[in-house]
Amino acid sequence: MGAARDPEATKARIFEAAVAEFARHGIAGARIDRIAAEAKANKQLIYAYFGNKAELFAIVLERKMLHLAEAVPIDPDDIEGWIDRLMDYHAAHPELLRLLFWEGLEYGSAELPHESDRQEHYARKVAALRDGQDRGVVTDAIPAADLLFLLTALANWTAVVPQMRRILVGGEDPDRDRLRTSVKEAARRLTAR
Repeated sequence: MGAARDPEATKARIFEAAVAEFARHGIAGARIDRIAAEAKANKQLIYAYFGNKAELFAIVLERKMLHLAEAVPIDPDDIEGWIDRLMDYHAAHPELLRLLFWEGLEYGSAELPHESDRQEHYARKVAALRDGQDRGVVTDAIPAADLLFLLTALANWTAVVPQMRRILVGGEDPDRDRLRTSVKEAARRLTAR
């Protein structure tokens, strides 16, 4: 008698293999056959469960962004703590920033698949920052959406371009610690009333 099929386990293996493949190769460079081989699934199941390659990428990125939003909600009352948690998250999950970077290279400023979901995701973060502005804990000199963009760029850039970080700042633990302190200080000044 053959092994019992577990569609959810198969979907999970496909998802994890797709995360790794897309983070490594982007949308254009990713190959469904490599995802299938890594996931120990056939290509037809990938298409049946997730659609085409672009749709699979959109689903992967959407789920990864949701995980980040749940794990590291923006906290206007503790911007420096939020920056710490965001930097820790990306150090532990470097694939998310790689996926976002690939998405930017592939789509540029064109509309994204599932963009309305992404807009809702960011609207919640902007609303949290705007609430902090309304309560006077964060400056309102910069519009909330712009402020969110600046803060995430500040926190994320060190993980996106590690080679630049190493060349400019140094690659040792004390260098990374000093840079983190500088990023938090810059975030504090950017948001100060």
